[in-house]
Amino acid sequence: MSLFEPFHRTPSLRHVRQCLRKQLTWHHELERRARAAAGSAAPDADADAPPQPAVDFPALVVISPGRPETVLDAYRCEPAQPGVYQAVPNLVMRVVVLAELPRTRATLLLRLLGSGRLLREALADLAALPDDAWEKSIAKPLLVHFRLGIQEPADGKEDEVSAEIRAWFEDYEQKLRAEARKEGLNEGRAEEAARAVLIALRGRGIAVPDVARERILAEKDPETLERWLERAVVAASLAEVLDGLS
Repeated sequence: MSLFEPFHRTPSLRHVRQCLRKQLTWHHELERRARAAAGSAAPDADADAPPQPAVDFPALVVISPGRPETVLDAYRCEPAQPGVYQAVPNLVMRVVVLAELPRTRATLLLRLLGSGRLLREALADLAALPDDAWEKSIAKPLLVHFRLGIQEPADGKEDEVSAEIRAWFEDYEQKLRAEARKEGLNEGRAEEAARAVLIALRGRGIAVPDVARERILAEKDPETLERWLERAVVAASLAEVLDGLS
């Protein structure tokens, strides 16, 4: 299990310390849930109690547009692969520097989190993919939702990148609705949309139990999947996404 912390600007040491606090808090919560599931007592409550259930320490992935020198130095991060740095082992933390990632299809979705020249290049790479590429079906709606959450320029004008993303998404949405009206959402497209919901939930750090995962993957109604995706990109809990979940 991993926590993903994307930053619009290169994070400072203070920002990353806040992420590390989240990592420790989440590990504590995982241990609490494991004890509750096993019916175990609290730590050190009873010397004769059975050992506590083992819980893997969650990994932390910090995604930065630029190179955070103070962070890399403070945690003695070493290159793991191009654009990816590994902190000292006990921290279980990696830092992804978007500006240093190789321009390949494997890094495309990560590079779409960038801005300026990096985002323009990623958009060009996305446009060059075949129309049926899975990256397009996932990235376009998410790009629009996330970009809408960024503060607009003071003059009220929309920059070229935002306008291009919006135009792509509108074209994608029109095609999707036209196909849905004619034939309904076929099983393959429904599965792609459902997986987009799961990816958005994972990006928000929201755990999805097996029952909820099966419900999402089994959904075939395009309007329901679209509604869930819109909620998932801003939700703080699974209950805010799925209808009727208590």
